[in-house]
Amino acid sequence: MSTALVGTTTTGSLESRNPSSLPPVPWRDVHDVAPETLTAYIAKLERMCLEYPESADVRTALGMAHAVNVDVYKSMDALEEARALEPENFWAQLKYAELHYRLRALNKAEAETRRAADLAQSPIQLAIARKQMADIRTLKHGAVRNVHFTKPLTVPALVFSAGIVLMFVVMLWK
Repeated sequence: MSTALVGTTTTGSLESRNPSSLPPVPWRDVHDVAPETLTAYIAKLERMCLEYPESADVRTALGMAHAVNVDVYKSMDALEEARALEPENFWAQLKYAELHYRLRALNKAEAETRRAADLAQSPIQLAIARKQMADIRTLKHGAVRNVHFTKPLTVPALVFSAGIVLMFVVMLWK
């Protein structure tokens, strides 16, 4: 497990041969990043994935960049590859869970965040995972999707159908 996703400088180049030194993210606010800048950053990360095919950190960063670019399928693929390459990588697991959270697949997000919390190796990582878990649970608590239909809808459907048929007959009669 490495903490290579936490950038410490704002300058850097891809010419570095160290796969754990990722290029710094080109945004402070994901809503203000220029599309050209984001496309160039994704291209750099894709080249790094070819250069370092066994690096889960590079694939995690690529998944995050695709998520910022609102390309869900590519983001999901990159994060799944990162998890497959390094199953014990906290950041890959957390970002995979966060993507499900953003997609509002809350049950899956909760399970994956719980797994990320189990992988946490520092108090800060554990706090981040717990905060995400709390956000997920808050959202689940107030979600409309939590409604469970426990009563059959046969009677209301028959009454509705009878009403439609009755209106049709009345309209034809006139």
